[in-house]
Amino acid sequence: MTTRPLRFPEIDAELRRIVNANMEEVPARRRAREAFKDIQLNVDHILFKTPSDGLKVNEAYEVNSRGVEIFTKRWLPETPKAMICFCHGYGDTCSFFFEGIARKFALSGYGVFAMDYPGFGLSEGLHGYIPSFDTIVDDVIEHYNKVKGVFVYLFGGHMDNNVESVFHLVMAGDPEFQNLPSFLFGQSMGGAVVLKVHLKQPNAWSGGILVAPMCKIADDMVPPWAVKQFLIGIANFLPKHKLVPQKDLAEAAFREPKKRELAAYNVIAYKHKPRLRTALEMLETTKQIEQRLEDVSLPLLILHGEADIVTDPSVSKALYEKAKSSDKTLKLYKDAFHSLLEGEPDETITQVFNDIISWLDQHCK
Repeated sequence: MTTRPLRFPEIDAELRRIVNANMEEVPARRRAREAFKDIQLNVDHILFKTPSDGLKVNEAYEVNSRGVEIFTKRWLPETPKAMICFCHGYGDTCSFFFEGIARKFALSGYGVFAMDYPGFGLSEGLHGYIPSFDTIVDDVIEHYNKVKGVFVYLFGGHMDNNVESVFHLVMAGDPEFQNLPSFLFGQSMGGAVVLKVHLKQPNAWSGGILVAPMCKIADDMVPPWAVKQFLIGIANFLPKHKLVPQKDLAEAAFREPKKRELAAYNVIAYKHKPRLRTALEMLETTKQIEQRLEDVSLPLLILHGEADIVTDPSVSKALYEKAKSSDKTLKLYKDAFHSLLEGEPDETITQVFNDIISWLDQHCK
């Protein structure tokens, strides 16, 4: 996406200053979101025409075992029949568009849980910086283990020649969720997170929903070979620098021009060139996933636009064919782009939602 100052005709000069501030660190992102959230919820998009009446919505900040403050959110119907644990994409957060997505699932009877990864959205960390993709995966596992109310071991001491390590067995979260089916839901890069979580916890989840998953970044979005080799060479010295060439993601991801314009309202999303280490971590992650498609064993619903030029739909087909899951479904949408739930015509968005909810309902019986 571009890095030009955002232009919104309906906001005053002070609000414009807030949303155009440097978002490198989390205080600026939190100020921008607080100032802009009412405007976001009133944009003209099908996702925001879903009421939230009767839902219990809660936001919180939690410090994880690495000492990083994580933003979390949940949307609960009165009696949830299952849990959906959301993993967001690279230029995304669990705010704005996902607010509308979560409402739709919650109004269909599902408890929806979300978190911003460190460095994204309202969580602490340098904006858009992924020093280790596996650390994101571990953070996701830790948080959703707590949400699910499962027992986890937390390190509570140190180890040297004379002192043994000490572990505490703890249970966090709400007991009412312990016996519910639990599904991972990942969009784009979040699809890669879902697959890596599953590969680390092969028996922990009732199923996975992958929307345009980042199993492979489309060739058109990857820098030429010579450029990539140059970037790899300097990543160890300048890991946080924004040097990786990138096409306009909104242009590539949103099919409808009007909805593409609304992407700018996601004011705390990362919109700059990828940082060197971030880009290399994502490329390495997709390489690892491609090599382990046969190890995927949980029930799967894979949804992908056939015209997606951000993540490669052919690898979603390969995942469907190679995964050893006996329960797997692939849905391909003709002419659809990358952002199936945000950037398509209303009838396509509605169809995708219906396909997901139908699959969930079948797997909760």
